[in-house]
Amino acid sequence: MQEVYEDTLLNEEETEESGDSYSQLVWQRFSRSKAAIVGGLMVVMLMVLAMFPEFFSPYDIYATALGDSYTPPTQIRFFDLDGNFSVRPFVYKQELVIDPVTYQARPEIDPENRYNLQFFVRSWEYKLFGLIDTDLHLFGLDTDEARLHLLGTDRFGRDLWGRICLAGRVSLSLSILAALIAILVGSSLGVISGYYGGGIDNAIQRFVEIVMSFPELPLWMALAAVIPQTWSGGQKFLMMAFIFPFLRWAVLAREVRGKVLSLRETDFILAAKEQGASDFRIIFKHLYPNVLSHVIVILTLMIPEIILAEAFLSFLGIGIQEPLTSWGFLMKSAQSLETLGQNTWILTPVIFIVVAVLGLNFLGDGLRDAADPYSNL
Repeated sequence: MQEVYEDTLLNEEETEESGDSYSQLVWQRFSRSKAAIVGGLMVVMLMVLAMFPEFFSPYDIYATALGDSYTPPTQIRFFDLDGNFSVRPFVYKQELVIDPVTYQARPEIDPENRYNLQFFVRSWEYKLFGLIDTDLHLFGLDTDEARLHLLGTDRFGRDLWGRICLAGRVSLSLSILAALIAILVGSSLGVISGYYGGGIDNAIQRFVEIVMSFPELPLWMALAAVIPQTWSGGQKFLMMAFIFPFLRWAVLAREVRGKVLSLRETDFILAAKEQGASDFRIIFKHLYPNVLSHVIVILTLMIPEIILAEAFLSFLGIGIQEPLTSWGFLMKSAQSLETLGQNTWILTPVIFIVVAVLGLNFLGDGLRDAADPYSNL
């Protein structure tokens, strides 16, 4: 019985067939999934951009420049107008002129003013991690005669590339925090409900059913709409982080309960009880680790759902608001058909949302398959 007590159901140290540990089997199976690797790289790329938006932005992402309002994306070139190739990328100086026919502003390049793209340049100052003063940026121009806007500018003349990187910090951190709250509440209640059973299980499951009966989207909209406008950005951020998991935890609690019901009568749990292990130790030392792989998969699949929900609410004007910015908030500029028709680059935040959702879904699918490495071996 002592040997059974020391073992766990899924995290076996070795298998008789391969001799590999559980973690090694999980990694081997995960690494064979090309989609999961690509998804992981997509997520890492977005997280790096979100962590260092000031470093990746050549211009101050907080300052306005109304003279550069709705500037089209700058074209980075390797060939000049005569077709000559250049190893170093460069840009031409461009100015906005009014088309005499359509009366719309269009960029016009000046072939006499050509500027090479510089890397690791010194420009506007910012605080790295809010602590370290620096003015180092990944790329930029060594002149003020020309402008370098990879994705154009918004109506206030702010560099859209830098704003999107900054928005990723809010969108990703909000969705991750909200998903973690939902996971923590749902998995804990699910394990407790499945382990104790009886009246405790009945009470928790009835409460879960009540929570699941609420319509998700209307409730989110109602809760987000009542947030006082006088609250600071940090207060609104935390409130939104608690609104999104308000209903999400219930589904996970039901799933975890079902898994625990199948585990609580197994030999290693019975052996732990015979050895006098406390309920707390059995729950968090033996049961919870055996459902952790499922919880991690649900986490990776829940984050993109919250990203989409936040983008939808912010697009409607009841989600993230100034001074914070998110991908959904940046999409508010696309509500005007006139703006959307003339300045299509305003839609570029959609690309980042799609990349985030696809990357997390690919990663979640790979983790879901790798979490059970003993199948189909």
